[in-house]
Amino acid sequence: MAPEADKNRKTSLDIEESSHNQQIMANNNNNNINLQHYSPNAINAAANIDPSPLIGDNERDGPDGLGNVDESKRFKLPPDDDEDAVNAQCGAPHHPKWRHPITSTNRFFTELSGFFSWKFLSWLAIDQCCVSGGVFSLVMALGLPLFKELGIGAARQQLYMSMIMSPWAMKPFIGVASDLFPIRGYNKRYFALYSILIGLVGCSVLLGMYHTGAAESAIHQGQDAIQRLADIIVICFTAVSYEAATLDILGEGKYSELMRLHPESGSSIISFKFGWSLMGSIVTQTYVGPLSDAGYFHVLFWIALMLSLTPFYPTLVGWIPEKMRTVEEAGMVKICSGCLFDRGSFREKRTPFVVITLCGLAAPLVAALTTYANLAIGLAFSGLILMAFTVATYVIFPNTFFWVFLSIVLGSVSSISIGSALGYYYTASKECVPDGPNFDYTYYITVTGVVGSVVNFLAVILYQNFLSSWRFRLFTIVIGSVASIIDLIIIMRWNIAIGIPDKVFFLLGNAIFENLVTILQSIPMSSVYAKISPPGMESSVFAYTVGIANFCGMVSTLIGSGVIQWSGMKTVGEDCDFEDLPYLIVIFQILVPMVIGIPAVFSIPNVLQTEHLIDWKKEGWYDDARADDEPETTTDRLNEDNEDNDDG
Repeated sequence: MAPEADKNRKTSLDIEESSHNQQIMANNNNNNINLQHYSPNAINAAANIDPSPLIGDNERDGPDGLGNVDESKRFKLPPDDDEDAVNAQCGAPHHPKWRHPITSTNRFFTELSGFFSWKFLSWLAIDQCCVSGGVFSLVMALGLPLFKELGIGAARQQLYMSMIMSPWAMKPFIGVASDLFPIRGYNKRYFALYSILIGLVGCSVLLGMYHTGAAESAIHQGQDAIQRLADIIVICFTAVSYEAATLDILGEGKYSELMRLHPESGSSIISFKFGWSLMGSIVTQTYVGPLSDAGYFHVLFWIALMLSLTPFYPTLVGWIPEKMRTVEEAGMVKICSGCLFDRGSFREKRTPFVVITLCGLAAPLVAALTTYANLAIGLAFSGLILMAFTVATYVIFPNTFFWVFLSIVLGSVSSISIGSALGYYYTASKECVPDGPNFDYTYYITVTGVVGSVVNFLAVILYQNFLSSWRFRLFTIVIGSVASIIDLIIIMRWNIAIGIPDKVFFLLGNAIFENLVTILQSIPMSSVYAKISPPGMESSVFAYTVGIANFCGMVSTLIGSGVIQWSGMKTVGEDCDFEDLPYLIVIFQILVPMVIGIPAVFSIPNVLQTEHLIDWKKEGWYDDARADDEPETTTDRLNEDNEDNDDG
């Protein structure tokens, strides 16, 4: 498993519409980073351009923006000599045409800017490059060398990493809070600024501790001091993770809104997001490994501090375009100085809001319970929570949404992580594993990490070029399950038996193949999360879906920690024992995902990525009457947002 496995878990989940409502929460939500360009002409222009510029002759939805095409026009065939058009309208397989990479890339950015404003795209690029791909990648990569240096075993380290990842499962709570509680009139800006400040505090504390030699002092004082230091590190890392998760969900919600307005945009904005995140990850990993080997952790925390600060100014000056909310709006009430409450929106969908909020709050509770109390009790509690939310989703949402939700839950929980045990095995010393790979951090984090990130970057281009018009069901976890065989081959030393060195085989297998399949699964799944968000609750429901996926990922990490612990595996010291590791890989990373996860994918509607997954009007889940009574549409509000931004 690649060293950034925990980050990839986040990405894969990461891995976001309009309403007929004047009080729509899409504009209010923190989740919705404004991906829209919205000059008066841009909306019309965007409807007529293909936002998947690397794909030729993409299918498009109908003129109503809901995927509904006039049947009389649908079956009006083009001239017989236009074979591509005939095939497209008759349902024949769609074959993308190759375009020149430079020309198609230029067109990609030109058309993308037709949907989304350049300020928002710049904000999103800074966030993904410096925070998600920068400081968050740095924190996740440091989890192995920092805790291993303190003598903390793999099972415990995996519990710590689940705690650090818990803010990503808090996305539903963050989304609801941003929807309902505008601060100084803005739903996104101040939530983003506060999260940046929290991340800065975490980085500052870490920097202060490691500048004063806290790690060496704790090791000298004994186990109690080590435990206290580890707890502080976990809290600080969680603060950085909270910054990254909050900024990430702000962006996801806004492009969820836009993707519903323009389903023909496919996954282009997600490709843009992943591309910048991977670029930041590549740069970060180039120095994390060597500095970790040298023990220069204080230098790394200086870098983390600067990276955490980068989105502060663009956020402060309003590069996340949004219309200022006022107490004069219908349903809006003032609860204290500088803070409003959107009571009208809350009353309209009270039950979903409560369920979504509880979903977000469950994650840190479970993480703390399993990490600092009892793992078995925490896992049992997690199971009850998942069952409760599954039942609530069935009762509250339409059937199509429920089945997609169930697919996400089963697919995420079945991918049980034992990444900490693998990381400890690959970087074990010769005293610990005499005949093992014995990788140093420069190779394990930097070399394989950079190569893996480059592969991911190329995979984004590959996906956008050839796969963005495929059906969602084609992207299963089959290949991902098979990828774990690479770990099995290295641990069993079969690669040495056929004459392939560990570093070569690991690079070709984990760094290249596993990262390739990870990103090819992540992009379409992110699109699924976006396309099932209903009008008026884009931010919150997207956050709920992604939050549940991240919660399930956290549960699978906790299960993996229990598996490592209960197997009796010893991962630190000079008497290491990794004898059971091959069995754990076969059972929990190959068989379980294939038996549970693969059937689950058939719960996703068999539609193209450029089509709607759910027709919310047909489902009748939201109040059309209220929408008809409102004088202002979502598009009107979005246009106003862009005009206000341009004037500023």
